[in-house]
Amino acid sequence: RLARMKRQFICTKWGTKYPASEVNRLFRALTRVQQGAFELICVTDDAQGIVNEVRVVPIPDLPVLGNQVMNHGWRKLTLFAPALRPQIKGPTVYLDLDVVLLKPLNDFFTFDPAFAVIKDYKNLRYRNSWTGNTSTFFYVADRDYGVFDRLRALGHAVQDRYRNEQEFLCDVMRQQGLLTYWPDKWCASYKYDCVPTFPWSLWQTPQPPPQARVLVFHGNPKPEEALAGTGAKWYRPMRPAPWLKPLVEQ
Repeated sequence: RLARMKRQFICTKWGTKYPASEVNRLFRALTRVQQGAFELICVTDDAQGIVNEVRVVPIPDLPVLGNQVMNHGWRKLTLFAPALRPQIKGPTVYLDLDVVLLKPLNDFFTFDPAFAVIKDYKNLRYRNSWTGNTSTFFYVADRDYGVFDRLRALGHAVQDRYRNEQEFLCDVMRQQGLLTYWPDKWCASYKYDCVPTFPWSLWQTPQPPPQARVLVFHGNPKPEEALAGTGAKWYRPMRPAPWLKPLVEQ
């Protein structure tokens, strides 16, 4: 039954960091890799310019921190707003707008029935070592995970306790025994998993691991920079990756 059902993907867009063209690019990427029917939903404060094939849902208000908070992904938590549950239901895979898709994502819907996320790429963490990277995660859209209740209970202390939204969200899931990580390399970090280590990075072209379904661009470089071989830290030089061109500029 799951093999025949329409798979549901979701993204968020608020403020001015990402234009509507990035939502449209993600829709085209899903069209390229997905086998079978799918729907992309965009939860946003500005639907202008988004193609009609994408279902647009207004972004709900964020309690405690407010709608003016633009950094550290906090407004991504609005995906768990009670106001969205009547509109968005069932198994859902969230995707950041700057990910690059390589292969079908069908396995993401069957790996865990409750919640799954990327294990954060930092090898060393002085706190919250269980943190995931929420560039992509699976959840059940109309399930009450208690995210808003926990946010209200902590109040503004949430930003003292947690560096960003993904630390907070993963702790909410961890405390319920729901924190599960995708298999290693399903969601590859471009700078850690694709770029060769120095000094090989000076002459070897970055390549994705063979198991990768999604490339994640956290921090720098961004996808367009990776294509050109720019944007890296001075201690992590990298070559251009021309194979990214049809994936980034589609």
